[in-house]
Amino acid sequence: MPTNRQILLDNRPQGEATTANFKLVSVDTPALQPQEVLVRHHYLSLDPYMRGRMNDSKSYAASQPLGEVMIGGTVGEVVESQHPRYQPGDKVVGMGGWQEYSVVDASQPGALRKVDTAQVPLSYYLGAVGMPGVTAWYGLVKIIAPKAGDTVVVSAATGAVGSAFGALAKARGCHVVGIAGGAEKCQYAVQELGFDACVDYRPHKDMYSLAKALKEVAPKGIDGYFENVGGMVMDAVMLRMNAFGRIALCGMIAGYDGQPLPMANPALMLINRLKVEGFIVSEHMEVWPEALAELAGLVAQGKLRPRETISQGIESAPEAFLGLLKGKNFGKQLVKLV
Repeated sequence: MPTNRQILLDNRPQGEATTANFKLVSVDTPALQPQEVLVRHHYLSLDPYMRGRMNDSKSYAASQPLGEVMIGGTVGEVVESQHPRYQPGDKVVGMGGWQEYSVVDASQPGALRKVDTAQVPLSYYLGAVGMPGVTAWYGLVKIIAPKAGDTVVVSAATGAVGSAFGALAKARGCHVVGIAGGAEKCQYAVQELGFDACVDYRPHKDMYSLAKALKEVAPKGIDGYFENVGGMVMDAVMLRMNAFGRIALCGMIAGYDGQPLPMANPALMLINRLKVEGFIVSEHMEVWPEALAELAGLVAQGKLRPRETISQGIESAPEAFLGLLKGKNFGKQLVKLV
């Protein structure tokens, strides 16, 4: 059996996360038991939610245990199988974590899923046609529920979730505005992802300045907002929300280092009779087949062309993850293992 390199959470961050919180180890892969499958990971997903799990604090998911492999989505290939449903060579997606191989009990529902790479590249199943894509779909379709002509906005617009949101919203006839960090990302959102406009938040020092920029690209106000960031960005959008607007609350990356994120104008939720709903996409598995089918179709038609930032080798994962938290990635952040 192959040697398996793994990245463990060695200690919890005190404030900002650092590479010293992680530890690289090598272990022998155990022999397979009945119903188990050995998967060699080709790509490992890095996602903002992982930062919250590094803390030992109340959250929607259990904290990442110390001394264990960091949790995370993976795609790869079956190399050995003791389960009749999986054969060597099958391409699969699962939650193998930050390691080169995983031994999976394939009899557990949802532990592994076979994927077709004929029209959708394997790596996309960790992004546009995976958890981030379904996250965008759920927030748009089930919470914002736009009608044609509505103006919708998404923060972190060029990330894995934001890029899928843009394609899904355009397919529904919406006026789609992104918020992203840097002129290059905004140019990509408009020219490659098909956004109607994108606002660079970096030149804006306060919510009033950013709200003014949003007014220029969304003069009729904002009907739906998909929130990934929180903080000043959310405050600015709230100033431009229309009456009976809907906010799908997905992430608050501005506060992932443990600092409180005060809201400047909570009264706007009452004044504008806003619907604000937080959600965790793993709690809505019933929508995944419908969402994945639409996302795969958009990719196959060339209407969703997500960009990927790929670091090489398991040892690069901690540095790449810290870069993701600072917005250094462009599109979906992955680690290539094979």
